[in-house]
Amino acid sequence: MDIFHHILKQYWGYDTFRPLQEDIIKSITNGDDTLGLMPTGGGKSLTFQVPAMAKEGICLVVTPLIALMKDQVDNLKKRDIKASAIYSGLMRDEINITLDNCIFGGTKFLYISPERLGTDLFQEKVKQMNVNLLAIDEAHCISQWGYDFRPSYLNISEIRQLLPETPILALTATATPEVADDIQKRLLFKKKNLFQKSFKRDNLVYVVRQAEDKEQQLLNIINKVPGSAVVYVRNRKKTQEYSELLVKNGISASSFHAGMPLEVKDKRQKLWTNGEIRIIVSTNAFGMGIDKPDVRLVVHMDAPDSLEAYYQEAGRAGRDGKKAFAVLLWSNNDNVRLKRSISVSFPEKDKILAVYEALGNFFQLAVGSGFGMVYDFNLPLFCKSYRMNMMTVFNSLKILQRAGYLEFTEELQLSAKVHFITRRDDLYKFQVANEDFDQLIKLLLRSYTGLFTEYVPINEELLAKRMNTNRDAIYQNLVKLGKLGIIKYIPQKKTPLISYTTSREDSKYITLPKEVYKDRKEQYEQRISSVIDYGTSNHICRSKLLLRYFGQTQSDNCGFCDVCQSMKKTNLSVEQFGSIQQQIVDKLQSSALTYDDLVIALKSPQDELSKVLRWMEEYQMIIENEDGQLELLDEQSK
Repeated sequence: MDIFHHILKQYWGYDTFRPLQEDIIKSITNGDDTLGLMPTGGGKSLTFQVPAMAKEGICLVVTPLIALMKDQVDNLKKRDIKASAIYSGLMRDEINITLDNCIFGGTKFLYISPERLGTDLFQEKVKQMNVNLLAIDEAHCISQWGYDFRPSYLNISEIRQLLPETPILALTATATPEVADDIQKRLLFKKKNLFQKSFKRDNLVYVVRQAEDKEQQLLNIINKVPGSAVVYVRNRKKTQEYSELLVKNGISASSFHAGMPLEVKDKRQKLWTNGEIRIIVSTNAFGMGIDKPDVRLVVHMDAPDSLEAYYQEAGRAGRDGKKAFAVLLWSNNDNVRLKRSISVSFPEKDKILAVYEALGNFFQLAVGSGFGMVYDFNLPLFCKSYRMNMMTVFNSLKILQRAGYLEFTEELQLSAKVHFITRRDDLYKFQVANEDFDQLIKLLLRSYTGLFTEYVPINEELLAKRMNTNRDAIYQNLVKLGKLGIIKYIPQKKTPLISYTTSREDSKYITLPKEVYKDRKEQYEQRISSVIDYGTSNHICRSKLLLRYFGQTQSDNCGFCDVCQSMKKTNLSVEQFGSIQQQIVDKLQSSALTYDDLVIALKSPQDELSKVLRWMEEYQMIIENEDGQLELLDEQSK
């Protein structure tokens, strides 16, 4: 058994790697910069966790997903692997202690948000660390061609220059060929090195249902497909409405969205993961970092605004390799809403500048100040104060973030944290002299480790339950211990954050470069068009259409999606049908032909050819012109 399999077995309990994992690990071990393109559920995290465990030093993991960051840190700690995280919203003291522990304290994994990479503090400290691997999750965020470009990812190239001998592993679940090339270029790969798993999911059946009554369709589908399911909806209100609909119809369900208290989300996620709740109805906040292999069904009540997002969310079904379904419920309203989302996502430039100006006034920032400052941001209050539309503000902030003026972190939920700053012998004397605090101090020390070396997340609800008191009493006592100099206490906080990455500018000097606004808007329009094509086309295999979008142009019909099922109604196999259809398309591409000319040109039996032609006419792929000739209608069929 080699060291990688030994580590895999010892810490994760697996005997073998999944496809592609071992290839990526060997590439990294050879010191080669590597891009791993692995669809959702492919086990990306093990490709950096295993090789990092096999070498001396620390692994830096860059990710923009704070929820995923905290989840992975918790999972590593459960395996007795020391890990920590740094992201916006932490106090400077917390960050200092965490970084010092990375230098001296044996920390094996440091998860860090991309905006923290550019700080002087981090760049000074990282030079003192023995970094054995730089892992970049969600690597598509570095590409201006990607669907979720983040300027802070460009800071990674600076870190590369500080760590010239450290190999880099970039990972993403979704990237077109253009984006994959751009990732390697921007991360300063010494040579191109891509490991790609096919986007094809043989066990996942893609289905689009035309549905004006989506509620009834949802009930029909869930009653037909047994097992665990995720239902994705567009907004928080809908999570509650649809979960109540399911419960009223005798189906075990619960709602989930980013605005819920952390303990509520954790509880619901655990109930669903353990199978005590069958259906979770959620916004796209649900799913990142969640590895439940036996999900049999993912339903999208509303279409996402990109096929990348759809592929990732749909791909949470069937990770165990068994048959599963990904269903998109589509109506004419989806078409209208998606087209309208273009103007919503890209407000007029004067509105974006107005948001930036108002933001500076809201924080009482003078022009030329604010660089590096982080502010709690009350979005509803801001919109009310300046009479602005919430979606206009939200999307303007995203564009200003892409332009490099600020970072906008949505609804960050930070657990309460405690760090003991008194020495153990002095703490004992304090406990003897202050009996009122003794029980709480003992409970903290019994419940959590590392309290003397770092800030440790605590659960105030759990502490209150164990002490037979209420949460407020725990809070008040922790505040008092803080004032007495025994601990440093950071209360739980839930708020969006605004971080200024440059000093406040006079708004007339704010520029939105072509690649940030105009180019991005055009790319967004193309992505919207691709989603509409997916939702409205009824003559191209769903799997084939998705694979084509991701650059896999040579693929067969899946044989299971709704389009392939309609082909089977001709009493031809999907293979037969696909072959004849392709022959017809090839012939009609060059010129229109009569039916008789086609029969002569093609060698297929006439009855089979007739069935395929009738099907293609029914689904408006071909039409008979005034001269009685058949010609192609749909460009996609080419």
